[in-house]
Amino acid sequence: MSSPEGPALGPHPQGSRNPHEAQLLPLLQEVPAQTAVPEVYITDSSSGRLLGTWAGKTSSPRDLPQAPWSCSSQNLLGFPEEVLSWVFQQHLPSMRKVGAPGGQGQAPSGMGALGRSGVVLLTYVLAALELTCLFMQFSIMPYLSRRLGLDSVAFGYQQTVFGVLQLLGGPVFGRFADQHGARAAFTLSFLASSALYLLLAAACIRALPGVALLFASRLPGALMHTLPAAQMVIADLSTPEERPAALGRLGLCFGVGLIFGSLLGGTLSSSCGIQCPVIVAFVVTLLGALLSVTCIPASTKGASAHAQTTLPGRPKASVFDLKAITRLLLQPGVLPVFLVKVICGLPIGLFMVMFSIISMDFFQLEAAQAGYLMSFFGVLQMVIQGLVIGRLSSHFSEGDLLRASVLVFSVVGLAMALMANVFHFCLLMPGLVFSMCALNVVTDSMLTKAVSTSDTGTMLGLCASVQPLTRTLGPTLGGLLYRGFGVPVFGHVQFAVNFIVFLVLWRQPVPRKMGKAQ
Repeated sequence: MSSPEGPALGPHPQGSRNPHEAQLLPLLQEVPAQTAVPEVYITDSSSGRLLGTWAGKTSSPRDLPQAPWSCSSQNLLGFPEEVLSWVFQQHLPSMRKVGAPGGQGQAPSGMGALGRSGVVLLTYVLAALELTCLFMQFSIMPYLSRRLGLDSVAFGYQQTVFGVLQLLGGPVFGRFADQHGARAAFTLSFLASSALYLLLAAACIRALPGVALLFASRLPGALMHTLPAAQMVIADLSTPEERPAALGRLGLCFGVGLIFGSLLGGTLSSSCGIQCPVIVAFVVTLLGALLSVTCIPASTKGASAHAQTTLPGRPKASVFDLKAITRLLLQPGVLPVFLVKVICGLPIGLFMVMFSIISMDFFQLEAAQAGYLMSFFGVLQMVIQGLVIGRLSSHFSEGDLLRASVLVFSVVGLAMALMANVFHFCLLMPGLVFSMCALNVVTDSMLTKAVSTSDTGTMLGLCASVQPLTRTLGPTLGGLLYRGFGVPVFGHVQFAVNFIVFLVLWRQPVPRKMGKAQ
């Protein structure tokens, strides 16, 4: 099979007869049923741009002329390209209907009484609820661990376990969301969250084995991916033009969760006991599961995505099909953007993992002062990701915003290497938050445009694994760097890595419009 970038089948005037038509039908009659069909590259009829791939078996090769498929430059079932061009041309209208990129952003059927705008609004609400509960949990975890007698090493172990589970669960959850729809994805995530908070509440009971329950509570974290589920719904229901702004508004949800979750966690644990925040989180996540079942549509995929998943004879792919997951990274335009996301996000991720120690040792902050600093961070993220990124995306291309975020990362990294106190860090925070928000929003938007609508959940699951990867590697790698070189090393690494990436992007910019696989 030739490269998917190979030439598309050339168009013929509608209704004309291909000179090889006489070859095709007799050959089809001779091919036995259930013959394996190699991977087919689906191309746009007008531009030859790759739209997607399909692999499987047909119920009968005689059905091929009725299928809206094209192939790249070699063959399908042994037929030469000029023979298959007849198949392509006779069914050109249906292929355009299935493969046209214009279908994205259209509201699928089954939206129910809420409609498209109501589903999008509810998605933001559900994301804010989940993030609020998550930060309520984060605010009490150090105190619960201390109460159970765990030292800092054991506390780091349970953080690493949580990070590894989220790292492994992200792509699988995304594939589950693609196959079973938004309603199932939200419900599964909220039920997993409920299980986690129930186990944490049990760990607070002195008569029960608290340490074992604390570590057991990390297990449902593999399926706690409400934010990627929300991103999938937003990506499915938004047009490519409005997608960066729509995804950016999830930053408001993150800021709300960070501020109110931290505030409620501290207030409830101080006034009602350490178990109170997790009990409240348990009730809220059950409410989220109920809202998901009753109000979120079964699927937010458009008709073109539905047509792909129901192609004749297409085998039912497993949620755990790692080949199908990794194949997304090999589609045109995906791997370079994904690598930029991972490489540029790693240095600042190491700094953020070590921030609690840096705030105590380097900035000499008390717990309350560190909380105020994080609240400032949350407010900045709300404003920049929720308001600024959307406005910038309407005036600049995604490639320009990506290069700008990497460049600002470099400048901020150089300044971080020179900062001496918390006041200097506060001056750097707007630039730092802008870079983080722009990098995450723009790369998520570009990657969801580069893959099929039926694969947006899987792609966002892969994106969601980047942060757990940092949380997994961060404590060890960041600790070694901090102990050996101090705080300035994080700025030096951030400057060097991002400046190199900026030079690469300057010489080989990301295409302004990336082909979308359908």
